[in-house]
Amino acid sequence: MLLHIYRSSRPNFHLFLPGILSQFHLLPSHALKSSSCLLEAELPTDHCVDANGLDASSRSLLGEVGIKPFWFCQSEGKEGNFVEGMMGLTHGLEDFRVSQFERCHGLARKGRLKEMRAVLRQIIDEEGSGSAPFLCELLLNNFQGWDFSSLVWDMLANVYARSEMVHDAVVVLRQIDGLNMQASISSYDSLMYNLRHTYLIWDIYEIIGAQGISCSGYTYNILIDGLCKQQKLQEAISFFQEVRTRKEFNACIVTFNTLMSGSCNVGSVRIAKSFLSMMLKYGFLPDRYSYNTLIHGLCVAGSVGEALDLSEHMEKNGILLDVVTYNILINGFRLRGLISDTWKLVRKMVIYGLKPDLVTYTILIAGHCESGNIEKGMRIQKELLACGFQLNIITYSVILNALFKRGQVWEVEQLLGEIGTIGLDLDIVCYSTLIHGYCKLGEIEKALEACRLMRYKRVICNSYAHRAILSCLCKKGMMAEAQWYLDNLSNSDQPVDIILYNTVIDGYVKSGDVHGAVGLYEQLIPKGMTPTIVTYNSLIYGFCRVGQLQVAENFFRTCELHGLVPTAVTYTTLMDAFCRAGNVDATLKLFDEMVCKAIRPNVVTYSVVMKGLCYQGKLERAMDILERMSSNGIVADQIAYNTIIQGFCETRKKKMAFKFFLEMGRQNLIPTPVTFNLLINLLCMTGEVGNAEKFLKYLSDDGVHLRKFAYSTIIKAQCAKGMPYNAIQVFERMVKAGFVVSIEDYSGAINRLCKRNYTNESKIFLNMMLRAGILPDQELCAVMCNAFYKNRDLCSFSAVQAIIVKCGFSYP
Repeated sequence: MLLHIYRSSRPNFHLFLPGILSQFHLLPSHALKSSSCLLEAELPTDHCVDANGLDASSRSLLGEVGIKPFWFCQSEGKEGNFVEGMMGLTHGLEDFRVSQFERCHGLARKGRLKEMRAVLRQIIDEEGSGSAPFLCELLLNNFQGWDFSSLVWDMLANVYARSEMVHDAVVVLRQIDGLNMQASISSYDSLMYNLRHTYLIWDIYEIIGAQGISCSGYTYNILIDGLCKQQKLQEAISFFQEVRTRKEFNACIVTFNTLMSGSCNVGSVRIAKSFLSMMLKYGFLPDRYSYNTLIHGLCVAGSVGEALDLSEHMEKNGILLDVVTYNILINGFRLRGLISDTWKLVRKMVIYGLKPDLVTYTILIAGHCESGNIEKGMRIQKELLACGFQLNIITYSVILNALFKRGQVWEVEQLLGEIGTIGLDLDIVCYSTLIHGYCKLGEIEKALEACRLMRYKRVICNSYAHRAILSCLCKKGMMAEAQWYLDNLSNSDQPVDIILYNTVIDGYVKSGDVHGAVGLYEQLIPKGMTPTIVTYNSLIYGFCRVGQLQVAENFFRTCELHGLVPTAVTYTTLMDAFCRAGNVDATLKLFDEMVCKAIRPNVVTYSVVMKGLCYQGKLERAMDILERMSSNGIVADQIAYNTIIQGFCETRKKKMAFKFFLEMGRQNLIPTPVTFNLLINLLCMTGEVGNAEKFLKYLSDDGVHLRKFAYSTIIKAQCAKGMPYNAIQVFERMVKAGFVVSIEDYSGAINRLCKRNYTNESKIFLNMMLRAGILPDQELCAVMCNAFYKNRDLCSFSAVQAIIVKCGFSYP
């Protein structure tokens, strides 16, 4: 607190520290400046003061600590000098801290370290973050050469580190080093602990070694924990093995628990189990944390049965399951979609005298909502409220997410009202759920309103939420609004990453505005952003889509010049465009280039290559590609098989086409409607219309989902082959199958029948058409009139003429 007053008369000391202060090993030894230099600094011109020369904040602070301004101590009417007064006040405050440091030295001399720590903690709590330069200056100016001074310095660094004031701890440690004193391993351990989530943990460990300080067991455990927290499991294991081999470190149960937890967090449950075995080998018995860690890892990996077995083993070893263990198991069932089986675990909890907590109920609510039983989840929520439970925002976020998936916006609004009534504040996750949910349902206005509310509540909107809004605007084709939103983010100093730009670039591309996409792409470098391969993939796709393949290829080569490695998507997009343009050679050349660069083709890539080879009639080579797919461990999908089946259909090689159709079944692939369309069309083209009809009947009787194309193909072939009554039967079957029949379907049959003088049969189709409430168009009327007149069917001719008059068509 006193430091705040001290700062009112001079600039903030910690602002003079270099920006690299956070990197311990790079700190300059002259990081501190003398107080005389700072006291000579002028006050800022915008530092507002009252008539007495003191701003309101300083007056308030002085009042809080019971100190009167110096002019109040003078006789009334006597003017004081402001600068001299502030200098006196500052020195008074320094004297107060000096007396506290004197006390610390006395306590250190008597070995009363606990009391000394308490005094230093009080000083630091009052001075706050950034106070290290001020306190170091006092120690340097007043206590050089004092006995036990090194102990006071070390304890000061230690207390700063334990108070999570990392920068201040680093300043003190740097001063200790400059004074040729040595900090204790305890101080370094505390600093390492607070930096365990950063790469700086290695720097501190190296400094400890360079200064010849012996590491403690805590040092090694903190470093291993830090590496695991950063998901650098391999580094953690290597370090553990290295210090174990050098016999520098005796592992304890904490070490093994840390390594097990780190392994489970990256999905390496097998490695975690090996550490459990090693723990037993070292003579350590697993504790509750050990078991819970491994049970959690098994549940996340989907091995719920093994997790249950381990929990039973835990009980046999005398460790009773607690609420945490049961919650882990219940969540494991939820992850497997077995929420209906969790009641057994809940009942077991109650039998053993354990009460399900809010976490338990939140998992149950989430499980029921995820399984589609939102009503059950909401019922549990209401029961909890009735029992006096205070639900947290996590529980409500789970329910909101489920309601959005069901599209129940009205229920979402109701739940938000309930959240507001009980006074819960929405967190970033809940706001993101709202924004993403509204955007998925196309409710862009509500999403923007949620975003505005976030800003009002001073909750920083993250990239995930912004991306949802931009994606929604782009999907709606509102590119001007998306561009405005992105520009507004950029101009308001909010964090804007390349992902947001990629979203809008992709939106421009999909709306067909490649120039808008390029315009945004050209803004990236000036804004300090580097395009990613996703950026180039969108641009390449956009220019391929509008047929500008040369521009697309230029972007392809540009991304390589910028050091980006094209992906399978990049190559496949360009290859498919060349293939569609008929330039199969360019497609095959890109495929060879891709293989040479060791870029693994995906199933779509192979399908594109096979399509190109089939276009060229190189079916043997296409089959080789299909085999190569399998040998490279890529499972061919329906599209790949349809591609090669289509190639054989176009060359009318019926035997080979059906061979690959049967091969699909052997590979457990369900043929798609496209597959059946190709084969039925092949049978009709080769004159086997009867077999095509039998094939169709077999498929429909077997419950296979077919498209209308399959029926209409056979009907047209039957009409053309002089099988009108078969065509009528298939047509009626098509109507019964529930397909919407249009005038084009009737016209296709009637035209073919009339051309072959099947006028009586064409009248059957005409009557079916009229009963369906569909009137013929002028072109069809003309075809029928000509056919009836040619066959001297004047009665039917007159009937069609009446339709022409009724519809207002001109006489043919």
